[in-house]
Amino acid sequence: MTSTPDSPGDDVAGLPAADSLRLIREQQDRARSALEPDARALYGAWGVAWLVGYLVLWTSGRGQEQPEAWAYWVFGGALAAAVVFTMVHTMRRTAGTRGVSARTGAMYGWAWMLGFLTLGVLLGGLARAGAGTEVMGLASNGGACLVVGLLYLAGAAAFGDRNLFVLGAWILLVAGAATLVGLPGTYLVMALAGGGGFLVMAGVEQLRVVRGRRHPEEGAGRA
Repeated sequence: MTSTPDSPGDDVAGLPAADSLRLIREQQDRARSALEPDARALYGAWGVAWLVGYLVLWTSGRGQEQPEAWAYWVFGGALAAAVVFTMVHTMRRTAGTRGVSARTGAMYGWAWMLGFLTLGVLLGGLARAGAGTEVMGLASNGGACLVVGLLYLAGAAAFGDRNLFVLGAWILLVAGAATLVGLPGTYLVMALAGGGGFLVMAGVEQLRVVRGRRHPEEGAGRA
């Protein structure tokens, strides 16, 4: 029996074809979002860690050669908390992924580990060569930001994330400017421009999610 345009044969579960397609797209978007890390949460965690950690270093380091030992512990604790949160959140969200996306994510994760291991070796070499306190402080901060910025750019290319590319480029620019300022001003620049950059990007992601909920057809068109 051939269905006419007005018959239920053109509908899915009694809905018009356009509404059915919209519902299918929304379900696909929800399923994909459930298997991807929430960028808002990750940007927010790192934004708070950088803002708090670097502000503590700047406050403790004003008027003296370097910050107090306790300030480094606070800074390290803030970064460690962000790392743990990122790992737990990412593993939970990507636990069901397989194939090319899983391999890409694994290689990207190894790139982070290798980058910071290499940075640690380089800093150790500088210390053995007699680098002073300020040189070590600038080199460690600038080197870490260089690794982060470049890996964000690589991640943007691998995952097709334009916002991640913008953030990576911003971190590289901030790191360069902070190094030129010198200690302890470096820490203030990193707190406000670096941590602030993460928080701004979290806000941008939130706006994108809200816009996608209001106009699901636009989100489907970009996917």
